[in-house]
Amino acid sequence: MPTEAAAPLGLVARIIDFSARKRFFVFLFAAGLTIWGIWCARRSQLDALPDLSDTQVIIATEWMGRSPTLIENQITYPITTTFLGAPKVKTVRGFTMFGMSFVYVVFQDGTDIYWARSRVVEYLAKVKDKLPEGVTPQIGPDATSVGWVFQYALVDESGTHDLQELRSFQDWSLRYWLQGLEGVAEVASVGGFEKEYQIQIDPARMKARNVSVGQVAAAVRGANVEVGGRVIEMAQHEYALRGRGYITKKDDIDLAVVATDARGTPIRIRDVADVTIGGNIRRGLVDLDGCGEVVGGIVVMRFGENALNVIERVKAKLEEVNGALPPGVKVVPVYDRSQLIKDSVSTLSWNVLQILGVVVVVIFVFLFHFRSAMVAAIALPVATAATFIAFYYLDISINIMSLAGVILALGDMVDSACVLVENAHRRIAVAEAEGGGSAVSRTETVIASARELGPSMFGALLVLTIAFLPVFSLQGEEGRLFRPLALSKTFSMAFASVFAVTLVPALMVSLLKGKIRSEEKNPINRFFIAAYRPVLRACLRGRYVVIALVLAILGVTIIPMSRLGSEFMPPLYEGDLLYMPITVPGISIAEAKRLLTWQDQQIRAVPEVERVFGKAGRAGTSLDPAPLSMFETIVRLKPQKQWRKGMT
Repeated sequence: MPTEAAAPLGLVARIIDFSARKRFFVFLFAAGLTIWGIWCARRSQLDALPDLSDTQVIIATEWMGRSPTLIENQITYPITTTFLGAPKVKTVRGFTMFGMSFVYVVFQDGTDIYWARSRVVEYLAKVKDKLPEGVTPQIGPDATSVGWVFQYALVDESGTHDLQELRSFQDWSLRYWLQGLEGVAEVASVGGFEKEYQIQIDPARMKARNVSVGQVAAAVRGANVEVGGRVIEMAQHEYALRGRGYITKKDDIDLAVVATDARGTPIRIRDVADVTIGGNIRRGLVDLDGCGEVVGGIVVMRFGENALNVIERVKAKLEEVNGALPPGVKVVPVYDRSQLIKDSVSTLSWNVLQILGVVVVVIFVFLFHFRSAMVAAIALPVATAATFIAFYYLDISINIMSLAGVILALGDMVDSACVLVENAHRRIAVAEAEGGGSAVSRTETVIASARELGPSMFGALLVLTIAFLPVFSLQGEEGRLFRPLALSKTFSMAFASVFAVTLVPALMVSLLKGKIRSEEKNPINRFFIAAYRPVLRACLRGRYVVIALVLAILGVTIIPMSRLGSEFMPPLYEGDLLYMPITVPGISIAEAKRLLTWQDQQIRAVPEVERVFGKAGRAGTSLDPAPLSMFETIVRLKPQKQWRKGMT
């Protein structure tokens, strides 16, 4: 022992020595990191999966009534070519459909989304003069395609409200109530009928009264304009004169004057046309449970927001405005990602508890000392909590992949505590056998044992920390998927390395009290030592046979390895299924409705299905350029305990 004390200590050994002797400061620092980590975890982004989408800005342009060829030549092509030379642009994709143009400007990885949106606005100003008159491109919401975190359907159970009334309520009331919430980028409407006043002119009546289409259009525009007049003073008060003309009902159009005949009699629009209230051209519809059309809403989360918090705000707002819904109308959630997010977080919690339980049991069984098991039981949650500090300040979302990195690191994180505690037990048993059983000598023995293996454990953990560095070289979708896992694994191991030479020695000095049994006095240890020694001797004597056997086993594994399949994403059980069939291009809205309703009825007939929400075509957002021939059906399943026996 004197020789060891006289030997110069390395940096890691000095840190161990300081931590073991100044335990109060170490415990205070660990407690501060734990509280800080919990604070960061509660404020970090929460989502089910990492966002795999590119940094992109969508430019949507409407030119209704025009053919795709005309829109491609006059809108999509000029916009696409304008952005080919923009800074940090990786690729530009154009997509044209009847009446609509979509241009996707994809930027290089790591580009700030709001910097990218600013560049798009600048370059759109250059191309504005090249576009047809009256065409105004619009950039999409500051969100990504995985931002669809919540969807709902508006259902009228009383039968007193038609689809047009439900769509009007969605567009002019409910949509804005939700869009004002923090973290919501857009609330897109889908299904139903957009209310519009339709004027069906009669050529015969127009010819009889010598009225042109241009005069009818001018009369409608003039009838929908309010003009201001002068101010007059009467009885010491000012009165503003104005002409009221804003159209609020069908009669306002019927009575609009187009012209006058030869006798000075006004010719009104109702004299040359029929005015009706109808629906706009529909590019999408939704069905619920195969029972018929409904109106739907899609809540799109803003880029970089906490998905769970956004969903909770939306659900709270829906509860708040429930009393303001029209009589007989209710909001039915059809997709809610919050349950998957909560399940992901509970998976980490459960894994931490499992590992803690196993570590405590194993240490207690092999060392017969409960307080020794508490060293790992305390160090593991502290290291896990500290990892979330890096999550918060590096904008790493808490998702399945990042949590998987923490779970992967849990086993390595407890190794150092187990090895150091076991070595301390061995040194204490030897010291007590030699007669050094005082409290002072116990402390010195524990510190010496930590200095003996602590530097080696620190180096081993650092090697494991840098093991995932090659993952950071991945690019594109692969990099976005696996980088959160590599970062969380790296930071978890880094914190574990630090705590192995600071917190663990301090805990060992504080907790390794009382009677410490040697290995020989533990019957379980004696049994395994007795079983292990003859096997070890046999392997050493026949080492060439053992090596040959291992190589043979390795060679045999090539056969099953070559037959294994591969998949980019791991299989996930979300509780919801997304079914996306396609039908023939150019299908009519009526036929799409018939097919969608029939499909939903068949799916809903399966006993394990709780709800079916089918969508044909596109919603009112640039994030959904789907044609009518594309169906997107969300199938919500019942809890697995309610399934029939044998169903997987």
